[in-house]
Amino acid sequence: MDKKGKIIVVAAPSGCGKSTIINALLEGGDLNLGFAVSATTRPPREGEVHGVNYYFLTEEAFRDAIAENEFIEFEEVYPGRFYGTLRSEVDRITGDGHNIILDLDVNGALGVKRLYGERALTIFIEPPSIDELRRRLRFRGTETEEVIDVRIDRAQYEISRGDEFDRRVVNDKLDEAIRQTRNLIGGFIVLG
Repeated sequence: MDKKGKIIVVAAPSGCGKSTIINALLEGGDLNLGFAVSATTRPPREGEVHGVNYYFLTEEAFRDAIAENEFIEFEEVYPGRFYGTLRSEVDRITGDGHNIILDLDVNGALGVKRLYGERALTIFIEPPSIDELRRRLRFRGTETEEVIDVRIDRAQYEISRGDEFDRRVVNDKLDEAIRQTRNLIGGFIVLG
């Protein structure tokens, strides 16, 4: 009998360190984690590679994949800006017993939890405060003040949904947030 891996879903507002935490967990190698590469219609940032950071799709190709039921979750986060997780990515990684970690927005994370139930663990990473989040977004230097305002509005909505997740981690000190997240995942994998 083949044993399917577990599904770990990490969500956070933009700028909360979600990608940094996930990368640290993947580099640790102790949790048998594979990473699901998400699909998106947003253009690549400098240094991002198709099939490594994201599957960069045209809006038309993304809509075709939706019509073919190729996503376990997807969302139009901003008009014309889609993100989604391909079913084939989850099956590829979990099919041989590896656990998978998904980097999703709030709605996608909660949708995956509904789909997979107890096989999935949802973790919400949050900033210590909205002011700190705004500071972090400015420090990145990748968005205009207007885009930061949109991200802050979105973050406030996402934080209001944090109680719907299995677990929450405040990323005040990065090393501590990584440790807490690793412990939560380790416990889930062992107990399940």
